[in-house]
Amino acid sequence: MNENIDNIEVIQFSNPAQQLVHPFSNKQIVFTGALSTMTRVEAAKKVRAYGGVLQGAVTKETDFVILGDKRRGVSSKQLKAEQLISLGVDIQIMLEEDFLWVLSMKIEK
Repeated sequence: MNENIDNIEVIQFSNPAQQLVHPFSNKQIVFTGALSTMTRVEAAKKVRAYGGVLQGAVTKETDFVILGDKRRGVSSKQLKAEQLISLGVDIQIMLEEDFLWVLSMKIEK
């Protein structure tokens, strides 16, 4: 009997060539409000480095709307995202803190 003492779950892929991808890979991303930790240009470079695509406006194709910590109230981009979400469109609204956490994920290429 081969027992795992630490109860650590091991996930094995059926195809060893299969790779994990970053959550922003091939995703459409919109920023609204100023970021407190970096400029939008810096944030855009980081998103592109993980395969994300920046959009200037929220559309049905948007995957993530990032809310900067320095925003003033609810922006028109946030309102548009919320409207689309209410219609069943799959858009994730993400606070800057959560955006930074996702950026910190290191996925091997």
